[in-house]
Amino acid sequence: MSRTAEVIRNTSESNVRVLIDLDGTGASSISTSVGFYDHMLTALSRHSLIDMTIQATGDTHIDGHHVVEDTAIALGQALLMALGDKAGITRFGEATVPLDEALASCVIDISGRGYAVCSGEPAQQAYARIGGSGVVYMGSMTRHVIESLASNAAMCIHMRVLAGRDAHHIVEAQYKALARALRTAVSLDPKILGIPSTKGAL
Repeated sequence: MSRTAEVIRNTSESNVRVLIDLDGTGASSISTSVGFYDHMLTALSRHSLIDMTIQATGDTHIDGHHVVEDTAIALGQALLMALGDKAGITRFGEATVPLDEALASCVIDISGRGYAVCSGEPAQQAYARIGGSGVVYMGSMTRHVIESLASNAAMCIHMRVLAGRDAHHIVEAQYKALARALRTAVSLDPKILGIPSTKGAL
């Protein structure tokens, strides 16, 4: 069965199209008009092995907040749709990923209930402006992305920053840890028959 989904989300603040394949190879085509976010979503696709086509535009003349958050909402909805009834999935995934001095840990449970816990970011991370020319990515947005994914994909995500000084490195370690945990959680395990829950539903 194909585990693919397409979500189109149009609001007065943004226009987003997300197409994913959970059983891909990590191929991606990403364009959100926020350069650093494109970089992070490309890493998310590559290391989760989820193929992603993401196109987003919006009121970036204000800032990148709406495009970043709305893209995460649409991506979460696409993940939920592509997972279907969740039969045969591994369900749980965890990963700890370094990037030089930064270290991030992510644990995922595709539980059917949206919940996010983010901890450990240094106080200055929220005010970091990351990116070159064009629309910057604020360090505070990573928490918004994780919360939006968790809520809309109906999964529990715990993200902890264990170490880090450089704002770019911290965010990249977070996205890569998310990717690797997601890769395990959505993967199909041939030993699992039906839905991996004693309740019979997720």
